[in-house]
Amino acid sequence: MNKKLLFLITLLFVGLFLSACGDDNDDNEVVEENNEDNTLTVLVEGGSPAETVAEETRDSFKEETGYEVVIESVPYTGVYDRMRTELTTGAGAFDVATIDTIWLPALYEGLEPIQDIVTEEISEDLFPGLIDGATIEDNVYGLPTWTNSKILLYRKDLFADENNKSTFEDEFGYELAPPDDWEQYKDIASFFGNNEDFPELYGTTVFGASSGDSVASWLDHVTQAGADNLILNDNGEVVVNDQYHVAALNMLNDLVSTEGLVPENTLETASAETAELFYNGNLAMMLAWGHFYVPANDPNTSDVAGKVGAAPMIAGEGGIGVVPGPWYQVIPSSSNKKDTAKKYLEFMYDKNELYADALGVAARQSVFEEYGQEETYSHLTPLATTLNAEQTQNRPSTDQWQEIESEALIPAVQEVLGGEVTAQEALDEAKEIIEGIVN
Repeated sequence: MNKKLLFLITLLFVGLFLSACGDDNDDNEVVEENNEDNTLTVLVEGGSPAETVAEETRDSFKEETGYEVVIESVPYTGVYDRMRTELTTGAGAFDVATIDTIWLPALYEGLEPIQDIVTEEISEDLFPGLIDGATIEDNVYGLPTWTNSKILLYRKDLFADENNKSTFEDEFGYELAPPDDWEQYKDIASFFGNNEDFPELYGTTVFGASSGDSVASWLDHVTQAGADNLILNDNGEVVVNDQYHVAALNMLNDLVSTEGLVPENTLETASAETAELFYNGNLAMMLAWGHFYVPANDPNTSDVAGKVGAAPMIAGEGGIGVVPGPWYQVIPSSSNKKDTAKKYLEFMYDKNELYADALGVAARQSVFEEYGQEETYSHLTPLATTLNAEQTQNRPSTDQWQEIESEALIPAVQEVLGGEVTAQEALDEAKEIIEGIVN
């Protein structure tokens, strides 16, 4: 997906500032700058939906505004690195960037507030938490391009098989159907994972790889356990070892510890490995990012195409909940074309359905409703249910998130799923580490 950095364009701006006030003798009001060049430089991740949609819309934006869109594409981590450099130098190297939500708390001081373009109409069409996720110190710094979360993808053919349905009901006492909660999820994973009729089939997977993907998966279940705060509470206190965080990690460890439910290489498993197993026909279910539904039903990428269904995320005692993974378009405060950049953000918001075409998800609820009626995008309806769930919530807004994740959370998840310590022990230790980081 990532590409090598191809080029760096530095734009020279000449600004002509004219002013006027209530009468001809005052020169205090600055009017919009007049730039010599009519280009707008946009930073995106190479090979991503952001690049695809930027390419698709560059001609229509030029036709509408007269500005040519220059697209600068870099690898995933390169986006963050370029943004940090821009924040430090103020070079004005680009005017718009599409960034991961986890970077906002570390970058917002170098971004232009955009709440003046976030109308009530826009807010009402976005999923809950999207504007809040881009709001820091009462300013809005990003307009979402797409949002996503994990939902349940399952093998419709296995669930509809009459023999499977009869055998399952005899064993567990209720009808075989896509699971609604943790207990049903474990029952069904056990049924398919320990079924002699399907020797190469596992019930599901657990994410335990050394990556943020595993942390995000665990935090999904923390929301479901009933937590109102993830890792840090509203006062900045570390709550990573409370009953909700422990219950969620225990639930995952229970799946790993029960023979046959999941593949043995949990500590090397995350989204990519899970998808490969599912596409190859080795999983009955997976909790996967919603957009995985599209390739799962594509015969060019999946052996189980046409046999895959989608359902909302499972629920714990607190109900359905997830930690969304949105991306935002932002404007560096160093840009000399902020007004045009804001027009670009509004223009791209109006084209939000193109992200559904490119990725299988979008940011606007109206796009989810429209596209969700098509079989190709039928995952959008259960995904919308999940994103609108009461327990769905954002990660804590802290510029130290990546350090917290790498130093405390990933090791805790791996230690527990690797059988080294209990969930309570691991999270007690994680609390001490995080307190050292934030204090």
